[in-house]
Amino acid sequence: MLAEGSMTFDIQAARLTMVESQVRTSDVTDLAVQDAMRLAPRETLCPPDKANIAYADAEIEYAPGRYLMRPREVGKLLQALGPCSGEKALAIGAPYAAMVLRLIGLEVDEIDTSAKPKAGARYDVAICEAAVADVPAAWTGALAEGGRLAVVARQTAVGKARLYVRHEGHAGWREVFDATPPYAPGFEPKPQFAF
Repeated sequence: MLAEGSMTFDIQAARLTMVESQVRTSDVTDLAVQDAMRLAPRETLCPPDKANIAYADAEIEYAPGRYLMRPREVGKLLQALGPCSGEKALAIGAPYAAMVLRLIGLEVDEIDTSAKPKAGARYDVAICEAAVADVPAAWTGALAEGGRLAVVARQTAVGKARLYVRHEGHAGWREVFDATPPYAPGFEPKPQFAF
């Protein structure tokens, strides 16, 4: 039997294992993203009773109805964005992604999913760590020319991670992978009336 306090949780080892077993194996090859995820203290965003599962392959509720996205999905979204040091980023309900982007060298503004981006602000990259049934026009409207937004659009059980790119005032998108994160509060699909 172990004496109380004789076994400690190695958070650094858990962080490295997360990158090696969840992120890299999901084809996240961007070295800047990998390196930042190896350093970002995800456990500091979790409630104290969930810090020991911060690096698990799971969504972790950090506030009522708000979740940290699975590490592999955050890594894939970040890789799709292709963030570069010196760019300006918007993290929408995305505290972990914000932490990783700062470590890469981006200037990051954070807002809740229920808030709108600052009027007149333009961002090179934007990311959301929750699913939304419909992507708000305010999010794509906050992108600078050539700006990118990564978000999971989800109307059914399985969502699609989308990469939006703003070009000549319009934001087109393409699907990049399947994902099933929880919905951002208030962004669930609206009930459909049926006979």
